[in-house]
Amino acid sequence: MQSQHGKKLRNLQILLHIGFFISGITTILIGQLLPILASRFSLNDLQLSYFFPAQFAGSITGGFLFSWFGKRNKLLASSLIGCFLMGIGILTLNVSSFGICLLGFYCNGIGVGMTLPSINVLTLELNPHRPTAAVNILNFVWGLGAILCSQFYNLFKSIGYFPVSVGLAVSLLLISFLLLFTPKGIEQKPTATDGNEDDFSTPIWTNPIAWVIAGFNFIHVGFETAMGGWLPTYTERLDGQGYVWWLAPIFLFWLFFVGGRGIAPIFLRFLNENQLLLTGLLIILVGMGVLLFASDVLTLGIGAGIAGFGTSSIFPTNLSRFTKTFGPSASRRAMPFFICGTLGATFTTQIIGWTSNHFNSLHSGMFILMGSGVVLIFLQIFLQFQNKPQTVLE
Repeated sequence: MQSQHGKKLRNLQILLHIGFFISGITTILIGQLLPILASRFSLNDLQLSYFFPAQFAGSITGGFLFSWFGKRNKLLASSLIGCFLMGIGILTLNVSSFGICLLGFYCNGIGVGMTLPSINVLTLELNPHRPTAAVNILNFVWGLGAILCSQFYNLFKSIGYFPVSVGLAVSLLLISFLLLFTPKGIEQKPTATDGNEDDFSTPIWTNPIAWVIAGFNFIHVGFETAMGGWLPTYTERLDGQGYVWWLAPIFLFWLFFVGGRGIAPIFLRFLNENQLLLTGLLIILVGMGVLLFASDVLTLGIGAGIAGFGTSSIFPTNLSRFTKTFGPSASRRAMPFFICGTLGATFTTQIIGWTSNHFNSLHSGMFILMGSGVVLIFLQIFLQFQNKPQTVLE
């Protein structure tokens, strides 16, 4: 009986990882579509940036829905509905209407807002003895999807968006169908431990530290999303010369991003969470310094790769820090944490578009990302002194 339960558990985790892989594609798809949409609707940078708040408004809606489902112990249902909505949203982007495309990004955003936190929380709860490593591996799989998506612009130019969108939509609908038949009893709500008996009664969001951690997520997710969203357009404007696909800066960003998440569990054997976070942030600053002063695509790619490696493990490690700080049930009450990330993505991508339009220079807008890295370092130093030194993690 136990082995049968273990098999169902493994199958569920495999399915969740596949769903997370495809969500990595759908989350950053907006960046690959921007040049196409700009041409289709004759948009400037400020108008292009409207697609970001459309998707992230959907993500906020999805975040509230995630919270509703999470409190009722229905995260599998949240993942199922989220995958379905992503599929519908992706298909909608084929319509030659600016308003309908905005609606499609909104629908996709709802799916992302429901699916990403639900699968992250499920993974944390299904791996109580190694949460940080498990969630880093999960987000490594998300990054594989992002790497694949980073090449979609070339794919769109060769075969068009329609066949790609159909393939993604069918895959997401199939995952929704399989989740529908997952045994409901396999999802267990976390319980308080002996050392944390008031786990569910202790308020989280009256504690200022919770909001500082959420603010950290606001800035970091904004950085990560803006890099994925604006880097392809920035690359096109930097240098008109052609370059092979494996030197494309967006590809190198996601390649090193995924590589960093893949080896993060190894680093966690030698570094605690605070050390890993601070190291990653310092690497980001180095990468952004190279990127912002690059005069050719090759140097830009090097900077993007360094920045991608630095940012790779920050989100999952910060999420793990949140649950370790506030107890096992914190993940089910983390809606403000995820909402802050969505708001940060909206704000940063939009402010880059506004700055670029105001100064008539996307290069000026990209300096916002350097400022984000500096602020994150100060926040990390503050948080590091608020907590007791952490032990080495598995």
